[in-house]
Amino acid sequence: MAAGPLAGLDPGRNKCGLVRTDPARERIVEALVLPPEQAWQQLKAWHAGQPLAAVVLGDGTGERPWHRRLEALLPVLLVDERHSTLAARQRYWQLYPPRGWRRLLPEGLRQPPRDWDDVVAQLLLERWLGRPLLRQNQKLARTVKA
Repeated sequence: MAAGPLAGLDPGRNKCGLVRTDPARERIVEALVLPPEQAWQQLKAWHAGQPLAAVVLGDGTGERPWHRRLEALLPVLLVDERHSTLAARQRYWQLYPPRGWRRLLPEGLRQPPRDWDDVVAQLLLERWLGRPLLRQNQKLARTVKA
């Protein structure tokens, strides 16, 4: 596979988690939660600005239509998506340690205070790479409503 940044995509019907790595694939430089069409437009914009080497996509629900659409643009790497939502919730609390009253709750009862689809996308990338990625800026993730 070519060198360069990777994107991770957690597709959904109403919202998608989308992340992009730096060219060395050491850290996440952008993390978003977007409606599906905006996620598609963002992927195309990223690829036009600094070509992506590939997109890592979970092999679960909603993968087929995205796979067909993406493979016309760049290589698609499938990764096992089983249990990714639960694992991403744990990863969320590693990236954003609980504060205030949330830190008093047992981890299994904590729900992140925002959509965490971007963390699922990051987790899919980490599974494919076989190692964790840093976040360049902890306040990076943003959610855009349709």
